[in-house]
Amino acid sequence: MRAVFVLFDSLNRLALGCYGGTAVPTPNFDRFAARALTFDNHYVGSLPCMPARRDLHTGRLNFMHRSWGPLEPFDNSMPELLKKGGVYTHLLTDHFHYFEDGGATYHSRYSTWDFVRGQEYDTWKALVQPPLDRFRKEYSDKHYNGPNQANRLQHQINREFIREEKDFPAVQCFDRAFEFLDNNRGADNWMLHLECFDPHEPFYAPRRFREGLKTNYDGPIIDWPKYAPVSESDDEVAEIRANYAALVAMCDEYFGKLLDYFDAYNLWDDTCLILTTDHGYLLSEHDWWAKNVMPYYEEISHIPLIVHHPDLGARKGTRTDVVTQTPDLMPTILKLFGQDIPAEVQGTSVLELAEQEGRERSVIFGMFGGAIGVTDGRHTCFLYPPDLDDEDLREYTLMPTHLHHFFALNELKTAELHPPMDFTKGLPVLSIRALNDARRPPGGDRTHFKSFRTALYDNVADPYQQNPLDAPDLVERFKGAISDILRQHSATPEFFDWMGLEHP
Repeated sequence: MRAVFVLFDSLNRLALGCYGGTAVPTPNFDRFAARALTFDNHYVGSLPCMPARRDLHTGRLNFMHRSWGPLEPFDNSMPELLKKGGVYTHLLTDHFHYFEDGGATYHSRYSTWDFVRGQEYDTWKALVQPPLDRFRKEYSDKHYNGPNQANRLQHQINREFIREEKDFPAVQCFDRAFEFLDNNRGADNWMLHLECFDPHEPFYAPRRFREGLKTNYDGPIIDWPKYAPVSESDDEVAEIRANYAALVAMCDEYFGKLLDYFDAYNLWDDTCLILTTDHGYLLSEHDWWAKNVMPYYEEISHIPLIVHHPDLGARKGTRTDVVTQTPDLMPTILKLFGQDIPAEVQGTSVLELAEQEGRERSVIFGMFGGAIGVTDGRHTCFLYPPDLDDEDLREYTLMPTHLHHFFALNELKTAELHPPMDFTKGLPVLSIRALNDARRPPGGDRTHFKSFRTALYDNVADPYQQNPLDAPDLVERFKGAISDILRQHSATPEFFDWMGLEHP
């Protein structure tokens, strides 16, 4: 067996034609769906980026114990387990968060890895005296040029060195993927993890992908919305959405080149191909941009998953409505290669789940320090804790780093040694108070974050989740499902208390 696992970042399900998208044609994503198995009820797990990848490696949710952070010393890691089982694993990515303090243990779990530089605020190119006056003219002050915006300035600098299409990191990722395939397509027992940061913001694509996407906007570059309510004009919103659509079109075209490669060398007969993303992104829906701060609406939590397996047979080109989520991909890939599933894994192979059409299943998803979402595919409930400012919440870790910083000294001073949990392989862990000023997502101004309340939606009758239902009995049933899943993941009594749930 061989496998190519393609992970885009922030690829909205409804941006794909095969899921009903109409903003831009996606002939290659649609072409793949026509010969693979499309999952209509695939959801996120832990949010955002690195927590999602920890779910992917470990096959279990982690948001009830830890915010954004590295793999822990006790964590199972899918690519490392494959490597130990004789399967060669290669990570090819431009996702620079892997190489910051909060993600620095993931890439080294693979047999080999390759990193393409230059995405977003990757600290890549150095300009001691950047052309600030020119930047102020070229870039909108609504998204750039403000004080204390070092990350956005770094992106402006990086962009000075990304001019031709061949310079774009995603293009380089696919070029290097074809190099890997050229060198290894004759071998067996390998997995290529091809991970592209696009279409994550900022929405910068080669010019040709924007040419057919006209708007009325005529102003400086506006392509990196802040994680906040929409304050842009209608023309500015249209421009931002067109920039995102251009990135989706680029991702589609280059994914199509991978499909062409599968066609040319008939890899369909002996190679599994999986396409998905880590989470979606609000593009002004619900009058919000981005993710993290607001409820995990369908645009964020309900994500694409399309799988080709050589043995799908009659399932090729079909769809399934079984409920799946990100942690299910870890046991899926392990079982592709005949590997044992560790006892700590809570996920189930999506290919096994697809054989159980009609099975009732609820999954939960969330972000440390935020609400919990729960869905059975028909309804979704967002459960908010009674007090988001309650600092009795604690993080459990042996790797005390945030996004790109160590835990602050005032956080570490609260550390206590906690007895082993059932997934820490006998290791005690540090228990650290989750202080409100800690530098973790969602971070920043929590005013908007605290304005949301528990809500229930009917995803079939109200697919855009505009009209909350008044159904207390159904909310209570979902609260019971949340509690059951939290117990399966060894959530602590203090986490149950923080969420306003009864604990064992």
